[in-house]
Amino acid sequence: MGRLGTLTALYVTQYLGVGFITVGLTAILRDGGTSLDTLALLQVVGLIWPVKFLWAPILDRYGSRHRGHYRSWLLVLQTALVLTLLALLPFDRPADQLGPVIVICAAFVFFSATQDIAADAVAVRLLAAADRGTGNGIQVAASYLGNLLGGGACVLVYDRFGWVPAVGLLAALTALGLLVVWRFREPERVDRVVRIGVAYRALLSVFGQPGCRWWTFGVVPLVYVGAGMAYALVTPALVDAGWSLGRIGVVTGVVTSVPAIAAGLVAGVGVGRFGRSGVLVAGGVALAVSTVALLPLMAGRAPLAGTVVALCFFLAAYTIANVVLYTVNMDYSRPGSGGTDFTVLSSFGLVCSFVAASLGLAAAERFGYPAVAVASIVLVAAGVGVGVGHQRRFPPVGSTRGPVKPASLIS
Repeated sequence: MGRLGTLTALYVTQYLGVGFITVGLTAILRDGGTSLDTLALLQVVGLIWPVKFLWAPILDRYGSRHRGHYRSWLLVLQTALVLTLLALLPFDRPADQLGPVIVICAAFVFFSATQDIAADAVAVRLLAAADRGTGNGIQVAASYLGNLLGGGACVLVYDRFGWVPAVGLLAALTALGLLVVWRFREPERVDRVVRIGVAYRALLSVFGQPGCRWWTFGVVPLVYVGAGMAYALVTPALVDAGWSLGRIGVVTGVVTSVPAIAAGLVAGVGVGRFGRSGVLVAGGVALAVSTVALLPLMAGRAPLAGTVVALCFFLAAYTIANVVLYTVNMDYSRPGSGGTDFTVLSSFGLVCSFVAASLGLAAAERFGYPAVAVASIVLVAAGVGVGVGHQRRFPPVGSTRGPVKPASLIS
């Protein structure tokens, strides 16, 4: 299996269980009578992902030279993902056994977040600048495919055959990633491995690269907050428009994932062909147009066909922008500390997304859905403008930007 095939397997399998926990298990528990307050507790385990940078330097520092630095981590973590899912098998009435189920789910999210650090580090090492768009397109598309399979297909299996077949299928699909890792041969790591204290000091040194602060604290917040504010309004607006929870779940969790997967793959190829700026502009324009298409929903009118088309368009546009953001984050990730660098940069994006949801809902309460949607368009447009200016001044060069010392030499 080639580099891109290996990365695809890693990213899809890490999101299978996450999709099941955040979408599928939520639906199963709600069907079993679990309260919304309790379901909110289950969603809290997702907060493990934004703080994974706290242990990312450990993966960059320690690893086996014989089995491959990051491959040795992936072997352990992929196995842990499978075993954690198998641990759910005895709990065939999860609504009645919430305590241990939530603990197991938290363990799975921790392992998947840590696996993501190692997978990102492998991607940083394997992908040249020209291939990063394709690699990150695969990463973003894989997240939707994982959610589609884990949150959609496994729920259908549960509905027809029960808990054990559904969880067993989930574990079997995740185990395919372990087979891929077993066959993977990681290139030998030749940079000098630093002490753990130095590795942790390098957490912030990523921002010392030319233009990194401009990108991270200028472009990323504008685009993520703008798009995230609009997206946060979708579910409450659908509820207010009279849609059932079942219809909302199918449309937002399954139907819209298909065009998002395609958009991620197309955007990844587009980055290599048209450049980061070109695809960022395309994503920004698509976000603006699709947000305008959502204005009838924001005003309380949500006919099925038109609303589904608008939602598919919006999520595809958001995916395109996301691919560019991830690609530039990888441009700034240094080979010697790829897991830490990419994790720090992507974690900041996750924080921005959480903030965006809160800001969007709070602003909608005061000013209404349409006003927030218009504001989101303005923020995204500003982010695209700042991003194009950034790329003109700091184009990607090779595997790093400019005369930056490798992380292994930073003290």
